[in-house]
Amino acid sequence: MQTARQIEIVETALHLINDNGIQGLTIKNLSKKIGISEPAIYRHYENKVEILVAVLDSFGSLLGEIKNDVEKQSGSLSKIEKMFTAFFTAFNENPSLVAVIFSEELFRNEPQLSQKTADIINRNIHFLGTVIEEGIQHGEIRNDISSEHLAIMVMGTLRLFVKKWQLSGFNFKLNSEGGKLIRSVISLISK
Repeated sequence: MQTARQIEIVETALHLINDNGIQGLTIKNLSKKIGISEPAIYRHYENKVEILVAVLDSFGSLLGEIKNDVEKQSGSLSKIEKMFTAFFTAFNENPSLVAVIFSEELFRNEPQLSQKTADIINRNIHFLGTVIEEGIQHGEIRNDISSEHLAIMVMGTLRLFVKKWQLSGFNFKLNSEGGKLIRSVISLISK
């Protein structure tokens, strides 16, 4: 369980990343933005990597909540729509998450961050693959492409779309445009 100060540090780190990119996240910038000393940051986190791990952990918790909501839906296509909508809402509410979650290339020299990001990706693909497999079994989703490949294609579509939104300076409505994308994806994978 995170303390109030740890939560503040993680949220401020996300804002710094959103405003200045991942390279803008330094302990010095973080302490200045919060209004506390650098040693005060180190009382809560050993280093920047540990802060980024906390950011990824909080995203992992969010994924758990999304998964629970998705599982309540009936029908695989409804589950996929709910999953996409939940991701779009989460990213829309906290755009700086995009900079962290889709920065695995920056993490390649940090094994702990690379592993955590890979775990998140694999959990998402596995969960989506399970939903798709269920849809194939019930005749909702096409069966001429493996569920694993469909899951990768769907997650890749989500990732590219959200990255496009980020790179455009968030200049389109992610939820409404995302809704159109969801309908297109569902058309492509439906039987």
